[in-house]
Amino acid sequence: MGYNATIRAMQAAERRQQRDAQRRLRELERQAKERAKLSAIEQANLEVETFQNQLDVLLSVHKELGEPWDWKAIAASLPPPCPQRNSRKEQRAKQRAAVLPAHQREASQILIEQGRLKDEEEFQRAAQAYSEQLAEWEKLKNLARRILAGEHKAFTETLVELNPFAEISDLGSAIHFTVHTAKLVECVLKVNGKQAIPTELKALTASGKVSIKPMPKGRFHEIYQDYVCGCVLRIARELFALFPVDTALVTASVDSSDPRTGRVTELPVLSVVIPRAVTARLDFGQLDPSDAMENFQHRGDFKASVIRGVGLSRIASQHSEVT
Repeated sequence: MGYNATIRAMQAAERRQQRDAQRRLRELERQAKERAKLSAIEQANLEVETFQNQLDVLLSVHKELGEPWDWKAIAASLPPPCPQRNSRKEQRAKQRAAVLPAHQREASQILIEQGRLKDEEEFQRAAQAYSEQLAEWEKLKNLARRILAGEHKAFTETLVELNPFAEISDLGSAIHFTVHTAKLVECVLKVNGKQAIPTELKALTASGKVSIKPMPKGRFHEIYQDYVCGCVLRIARELFALFPVDTALVTASVDSSDPRTGRVTELPVLSVVIPRAVTARLDFGQLDPSDAMENFQHRGDFKASVIRGVGLSRIASQHSEVT
């Protein structure tokens, strides 16, 4: 794959990273600013639709995936083409000068010189762009070779620079990585459940008004569980798309009250060992994130008492067994 083709593939991958649900949410938020112009029924429909879309974003995070990176192709890619000098503008000026009368030849020489200068300006701009592209190509090619060689630092640099998990961070999570070997990457995902999950349910009544009720505890924990499991799956899929690793160890943790000390601390609620070969067999567009955990070796408990902090010491000990 040539340099330009590689860059186009990267740009296309970045564009595909923008999720349909998020684009729709931004459109709904824009419409919300104009709600004063809408009728009461239209306002109610917009408010409920926005709420439903927020839930869709939370519960479909596992379905999206960036374009896989072909590091072998990048390592073997050719450099960008070197710009060539040309004299198109100068030649056009000479052609025009050739048909001018003799008394205008002095002016024609000025036009020819201007054409030559413009050709030189274009070449200098192309040379500057080439220099920048060549530097980026060399950087990316070197990074590809280091990744293929299993260099841990190259993995870390790639995660920082490409940041494939920005969307999950936007949804209220922080992520920390550890590269153990060229085949195993560990990730700890800190989930802010109370901030990510809505505290109210919104629906339309028969009269077209918005009904707002507190989120039932059972529904909250169901959404929370699917969201956490979805984030775990998404992280593993992104890692497999980004690196030639065989296994991802992903742990989800929360800030909760430790029953042993009474203090708020970060404690794990779910640890999953995810092999690449297993994820390749799953249909992420159809599966249920929580049920999908049965496909992997995992430790965790999403009972309401666990999320409130009771019993998390047991989960912490189970986490240490997995790691």
